[in-house]
Amino acid sequence: MEASSLLNEGATLMLFGMGFVFIFLTLLVFVTTLMSRVITRYEKNVGVLPEDGVPSPTAVIPLHGPIATHVNAHQVDKNLISVLTAAVHEYRSRHK
Repeated sequence: MEASSLLNEGATLMLFGMGFVFIFLTLLVFVTTLMSRVITRYEKNVGVLPEDGVPSPTAVIPLHGPIATHVNAHQVDKNLISVLTAAVHEYRSRHK
């Protein structure tokens, strides 16, 4: 085989490989975005903490979308204080 033929085959293989990876990653982004929209549409409690505070340390999802308009600033402060209190309590219980 000639060198130019090998270079052409290598370039073709490289372009197909890079194209496949690009298409796969683009599809992955769209599917992940779609999944996030479906979850936030059908799950009404995403990003809302309970009235009486957090019962145990947990991850907090920041307020966004239509849910954020229903929560006033006082409620956000109350939730933030309860989350911080739970985090400090957990830290102190682990580091005695």
